[in-house]
Amino acid sequence: MLPAAGSGYSAKDVAKLLDVSVGQVRGYVQAGLVEGTRGERGEYRFSFQDLVLLRAAKGLVGAHVPRTRIRRALQHLQEVLPRGRSLSGMQIEAEGDRVVVHDGTKRWNPESGQMHFRFDVADLARRAAPIARQRAAETWALPGQRSADEWYEIARELEMPSPEDARETYRRALAIDANHAPSHVNLGRLLHEAGDASAAEEHYRKALEIRPQDATAAFNLGVALEDQGREVAAVSAYKKVILADPAHADAHFNAAGLCKKLGRHEEALSHMKSYRSLMQD
Repeated sequence: MLPAAGSGYSAKDVAKLLDVSVGQVRGYVQAGLVEGTRGERGEYRFSFQDLVLLRAAKGLVGAHVPRTRIRRALQHLQEVLPRGRSLSGMQIEAEGDRVVVHDGTKRWNPESGQMHFRFDVADLARRAAPIARQRAAETWALPGQRSADEWYEIARELEMPSPEDARETYRRALAIDANHAPSHVNLGRLLHEAGDASAAEEHYRKALEIRPQDATAAFNLGVALEDQGREVAAVSAYKKVILADPAHADAHFNAAGLCKKLGRHEEALSHMKSYRSLMQD
C-alpha cells in the first residue's frame, strides 16, 4: 500500500491538540496505553481514533489511575469505538469509577478507576480538522496510483475531523472502482448526515446492487427512505435487512414503528416482539 505523505497525526500534532508535551505522548505509547503506528522515518503517527484514546489516557493519567486499570479502560473504550462508525455527538466522561461513553441514545461503561474528566469527541474533531485537511491535501497531491481500497482507508480516517474531505476521498475511490461497495455505503452515510437523503439513497442502492446481502446498506437505505416520507418502501428495506441478518434489532424496531403508522398492526406486533426478544438476549 502506498503510504500517505505524513498520514495521520504526528506526536507534535497530538501534543498541541491535547495540551501535553511530545514526551508525554511518547510516554503513553511506551507505557502500552495506546499503540499508534510508525511512519517512513520511524516517527509515531496516530489515527483520529488513536487521538480519542490518547485524550482519554490523558484524563486517566491525570486522575492517578493505575496503569493496569487504564489499559483495561482504554481497551474497552476501543471496542466501543469501531472504525467506520460516526463519532459525532459522542461524549466520553468519568462517572464514579467508570469511563462512560454516550452517543445520545446508548451508553457504554469501559471499566476503570476513579477519575474526573469529560470531553466531546466532536469538539476534538473540530480542533483536529485543520490538520486533517492539510494531510488530505498532501495525500491528494502525491504522485502515483492508489487503489480504491487505499482511498477508502484514507477516507475513513477523515470522516470525523473533516467529513467534506472524506466525501471527496470516497469519490476518488469510486472513480477508480465504481463497484466499491464499502465506499458507496460510507459516502451515502456522509451525504445523509449532511442532509441529502436522496443522494444517499442512490449510493445505498448501488451498494445493494453489488452486495445484495449487505445489511448495513439495506438498513441505511431504510432510514433514508423513511426520512423522505416513503414509509412503504422503507419497510421493504428493513425487511431486506432482517432477511440478511435476523438478529438486527434496530431493523425490527424501525419496521414495527412504520407498520403501526401504516395500519399494518399484525406486522407491527410481530416486529416489536422480535425486537424485545433480541434485546433480552
